Amino acid sequence: MRNKPSVQTALLGALLLHLRSQRANSRSSLSAVTGLSPSTVGLYVDILLSGGYIAESGLEKGMLGRPKRTLGLLANAGWFAGIEFNAERLRAVGIDFAGVQQQELVSHFLPKVDKASVIAEIKKAVSTLAKNADGPLCSIGIGAPGIVDPMKGNAIHYAFIPDWKNVSLVATIERRFRVPVILENNLRAIALAERWFGGGRELDEYVVLGPRSGFGMAIVKDGRLMSGVHHAAGEIGNWHWPVDGKQGELHNALASPAVWRRLNGLSAKGRLPPDLYVALSKFANESGPVWRAIVDEYATLLSHLQLVLDSHTYFLHGPLTALGARFCQAIVDRIAVVTPLLQQSPLKLVPSTLGDDAGALGAASLAMEAWLPRR
Repeated sequence: MRNKPSVQTALLGALLLHLRSQRANSRSSLSAVTGLSPSTVGLYVDILLSGGYIAESGLEKGMLGRPKRTLGLLANAGWFAGIEFNAERLRAVGIDFAGVQQQELVSHFLPKVDKASVIAEIKKAVSTLAKNADGPLCSIGIGAPGIVDPMKGNAIHYAFIPDWKNVSLVATIERRFRVPVILENNLRAIALAERWFGGGRELDEYVVLGPRSGFGMAIVKDGRLMSGVHHAAGEIGNWHWPVDGKQGELHNALASPAVWRRLNGLSAKGRLPPDLYVALSKFANESGPVWRAIVDEYATLLSHLQLVLDSHTYFLHGPLTALGARFCQAIVDRIAVVTPLLQQSPLKLVPSTLGDDAGALGAASLAMEAWLPRR
């Protein structure tokens, strides 16, 4: 058994993640997925048993060999809070120690929300979840929009909240709840939700496209989130992009509000409906010239991204999922025309099966992955 405490703690955390993901459910399967000897795994399992994190019960009989006991996490050993927000609303979820969602809540901000209001709502949401949670709060994950610095725990910039600049978010929330707080960009948090709860379970290479109020993306490469040297990987909403025949930015052409306005023939200042998903669903069977132009632009965008990233799957998130698999397939079909080279390495574009709580689920997943048991 490794003697260095930090190594021991990391291995305990890794065993919990393997059990939680169901890649393993016994001492022998833990040994197989980790490469550790059965005796070493046994020592670590005993520590987790004595700590009240897991239970060993029953007999799982295989076709051959000796029956084995199964391991499972104790749901009430603790819980994880996930918070995700933008300029319009905040979502929060509570996940039990076994990784099962138990609670969800949503609150809406007043127009022209500011930094103080957001922080107050985060504290209120976690406190509300705690009232009905089973076990102690282990850690909190926060998916914040815009550019963040996860290492320093700071939210650096978000264009849609005017005073949201260099916010010491982790330190502020940790002072209130006295548990570890993990901060990440909200789309990168969503990428983790795909890994734990969505279509990314078996994938090491995928991209989350987030044409929501703005436009960003998250990249998973070799099973790891890409954040970039300046923590700005995926902030493509400010790319130069034609808008109404003039030079503009990508989010003004292809983010969900922009797409809805274009489909309705409205200007950039046209008033948005209260539920953009429902409003966009009315265009799920559209095939007119504006719809085709939007498909063409998405095909151009994805062909450029694919030539750089060569990813396996792109998951579409946000209100545009209301346009369904037909919209995604039309884009993929058009890519083969826009960039014939990609016929040899086709990509998949699918609407995510996760709902509006994907960001909060991802933030809770972030907390869950980073949390380590105490020795």
